[in-house]
Amino acid sequence: MSSACCAPTSGGDRETPEPSGARLQAPERDRAQALRAMLRVPGGTFLMGGDDADAFPEDGEGPVRAVRLSPFLIDATTVTNRQFAAFVRSSGYKSDAERYGWSFVFYALVHPDARQLVRDGTVAQAPWWLAVDGACWRAPYGPGSSWTDLSNHPVVHVSWRDASAYAAWAGKRLPTEAEWERAARGGLEHSRFPWGDELLPRGQHRCNIWQGRFPQTNTGEDGYLGTAPVKTYRPNNLGLYNTSGNVWEWCSDWWSTTWHAADRPETREDPAGPPTGEAKVIRGGSYLCHASYCNRYRVAARTSNTPDSSTGHMGFRCAADLPSA
Repeated sequence: MSSACCAPTSGGDRETPEPSGARLQAPERDRAQALRAMLRVPGGTFLMGGDDADAFPEDGEGPVRAVRLSPFLIDATTVTNRQFAAFVRSSGYKSDAERYGWSFVFYALVHPDARQLVRDGTVAQAPWWLAVDGACWRAPYGPGSSWTDLSNHPVVHVSWRDASAYAAWAGKRLPTEAEWERAARGGLEHSRFPWGDELLPRGQHRCNIWQGRFPQTNTGEDGYLGTAPVKTYRPNNLGLYNTSGNVWEWCSDWWSTTWHAADRPETREDPAGPPTGEAKVIRGGSYLCHASYCNRYRVAARTSNTPDSSTGHMGFRCAADLPSA
């Protein structure tokens, strides 16, 4: 297994058969209703990227650049376990983690019944990640746990391919990285977080990240040790919840640290990222982020993972084009 400190990758240890395609689409009435419930993000120009003093230049957070987007729709929340379960019931879809037989779980969250199912070996530079047989969206902490106890929490252990399949079934798509950042900022320019520059405005927690000393002690001062329900904390000015912390969110773009640095039309007008790559962009940070090692819960921060990888802290929200008149 290879790794990234924020999101471990399968690193080629899992065979990659063709993904299990959804055999059905959601009923047209449900698809139309889901589109009506999405938030409309107005078109226009915004400043994308960051130059925070504590940024990760190697991630390609900059340069700060003016990007113009067409209007689009986006979900207020990440997709929940309940919503993903409805997709699976309707389509017969089988997630990558289920087909491969294992996924990554944070060591402190492994269910007691699953401790004997931890595979040998650790993730380089991130030994807190354990490969657990049977861990998947249905059993987020490994066998013995169940999604039904977390029905309104974000679905996790979903790969980019799983997220894309759900989005297609729902009549939606994954957001581009530019769309994600535009929506996550909620109309604020140059801010570190979706609500401003202070992590704890008036001493109030506004996101679900690690509290205490990572990775030994999480005090849970923000209310949660693992994922939080999708509508926890106040939404940003556009109505989006939890775009900092909670779970990393898949975007449609291939990952690059340099593609967007060139001032070309394709990088500044409705950019969709480079045409090819090996990993996909994830944004927003997670409940495991901590300033001591990974302050990627800042709104400009970014990282990536391979399209078939799954973990207990990666989920997604959907976007869509505006319906035609």
